[in-house]
Amino acid sequence: MSASETATDQALALPDELILMLLNEESGYFHQVPGWHLNCAMAGAALAELSLQARVDTDMDHLILLDRTPTGDPVLDFALHQIGAEAEPKNAQYWVERLAPHAEMLIDLTMDRLTNTGILEFHDGNFWTLSSTVRHGDFFDAGDDDTAVQFIKTRIGKSIFGGAIPSPRDVIVIGLANTCDVLRFIFEIDDETEARIRLICQMDLIGQAIANAVEHNLAGPLLRHAALTKPIPKVPLRQLMFNRHVWNGNLPAFFADLTERYGSVFHIKPPIGETEMYVLAGANTNRWVHRYGRMYLHSRGYFRELEAAYHAAGLLPALDGADHFRLRKILRHSYSRAHLEANLDRLHEHATTHIASWKQGETVKLVQMCHRYSNAQLSPLLVNIDSQDVVDDIIAYKKRALNTRVAKILPKFLLFTPAMKRKAKSVEKVVARIQQSHTSIQRSGCPRDHADDLLALHNSDPVFLPEANLKFALSAPVLAAMYVGDELAFILHSLMTRPDLYRRIQEEADEVFGHGEPRWELLDSDKVDVTTRTFKECLRLYPTIPGSIRTVMNSCVVDDCQLPIGARVFVATTAAHYMDDVFPDPHTFDIDRYLPARGEHRSPGYAPFGLGTHSCLGSRLVELHLIASVLLLAHYFTFELKKPKRRLRISPFPSMSPTKGIKVVIKERRRDPSV
Repeated sequence: MSASETATDQALALPDELILMLLNEESGYFHQVPGWHLNCAMAGAALAELSLQARVDTDMDHLILLDRTPTGDPVLDFALHQIGAEAEPKNAQYWVERLAPHAEMLIDLTMDRLTNTGILEFHDGNFWTLSSTVRHGDFFDAGDDDTAVQFIKTRIGKSIFGGAIPSPRDVIVIGLANTCDVLRFIFEIDDETEARIRLICQMDLIGQAIANAVEHNLAGPLLRHAALTKPIPKVPLRQLMFNRHVWNGNLPAFFADLTERYGSVFHIKPPIGETEMYVLAGANTNRWVHRYGRMYLHSRGYFRELEAAYHAAGLLPALDGADHFRLRKILRHSYSRAHLEANLDRLHEHATTHIASWKQGETVKLVQMCHRYSNAQLSPLLVNIDSQDVVDDIIAYKKRALNTRVAKILPKFLLFTPAMKRKAKSVEKVVARIQQSHTSIQRSGCPRDHADDLLALHNSDPVFLPEANLKFALSAPVLAAMYVGDELAFILHSLMTRPDLYRRIQEEADEVFGHGEPRWELLDSDKVDVTTRTFKECLRLYPTIPGSIRTVMNSCVVDDCQLPIGARVFVATTAAHYMDDVFPDPHTFDIDRYLPARGEHRSPGYAPFGLGTHSCLGSRLVELHLIASVLLLAHYFTFELKKPKRRLRISPFPSMSPTKGIKVVIKERRRDPSV
């Protein structure tokens, strides 16, 4: 069944229309509406829809239940159940206020319904847009109006400006939109129009009840943050310096320890670095950041100095809001799992070519080996060049830029040493190489890659993506080898210290690669279940990016703690990976956590790729690439640690990776990769 056929199965209910009215497709989210106003409007939309369906009736004093038969719509049925459970009839304002605290759940149910019926399309990062099927379909009978949103706006615009007598449904929609104070973002509102809107809103009793609930709501004092918030504890320096996980470099475990002692929000002054910061840690704060972070936190302050290192402004990690969403949409194809799936044979060719020279008995540095192996595949895939000769320099320059400009654990002058200046030239070299290989003639007939998308955007909108940004943007796929390679190193280390697990993964690898041509279809099957669960457990224990730094742009309350405007915040998204209430016995390596019966990762406490709008754009590509890489290496080689009894030490800055001194021996060359 197509998305358009699904969408036509059921007409829009008022909660659906409200959500579509609030949708701002430029930003991929809603027009910003005060929380209690939106809660009341959502509750009122459900009540009004029940009234239109003759399930309830209202007068000035009572809202009366007429029919308690379920509607099949979970939003309406929740409201119906609540009303039916009340012994005595109450008025409409009572029910608006009673249902408003459940608005977050009602909104989620509505978004799920609109997505499942094919009306909305969900994008990674918690963004939504109208689906292309519906946008160009005739479900909404919109005539010249090309979207559902525009159709609804045109319909109510005729009532507001055309003097037409509005239908009961349009009266309610106008009232809901007016309650959310969103009409001024849709129409040009003058005094005469405002008077007309007020008149229309008075035509509906539920609309009046919503307005009264907003004006006289009982939750008003709860919005006065300072009165009810608790003080934020400050962590003594000794707790930072002498925590055992600090010396191991395990930042998620370190922040989990502090959270157990001080709560989910606390204040630290790092022993290195310049700025004090607040820390948010735990499943509850993860949930808050994922849902509300876009409204209260911004990333541009964190990345401003990194942009300066590349002489850029407006890079993807530093963007917020509509600009961030626009750039993600443009780049999502090249970072998608589908793009990698279409190029798996090509990836396999580059990988086997690279590892063909590896010799049995050879000793290599684990992290460097994984960086180069990952880059041998990702550079041709994303930017269609070979960058093996410069990948070490590019990674070294990026790490130094992050440590001096962002983490600020090193003085700034260390970015400008003669050695770093030489490495910076390697960045320029790879950018020139990409540009030279991406002329229109050379790319004729070739599938689009990441560089094609960036260069096309620069040519079409050089203000949005100026030439100054290309140095970083085009070299980013080469830098991806750093993060992917670090995680691959953690996975291989985990296998080398667990021979039984290593053997099971080699059995799965031989099933995929041991029959002539690779059997790529097995990558989505239970045939690689052990590898997949091992990958997930390594992401839990060793996330390469343990959190993110943000700046508070609107004062907010998180777990009863108020964060002031301008505060620097470390969102320790992966601290929950080491919390007993999320992952029992968290320091134990246990791949059975991901069996369906346990499913411990199915919560906001599992966040190896970040949360919210800045979650990793290429997370699904990385997942497939790493699983394929581990299987391929396990099929051709057996590795062992040079010093197997030495405990794993982690380098925590600028991202987590095994320390670069760890060496491995190619114990066995199981097969010849060149065959």
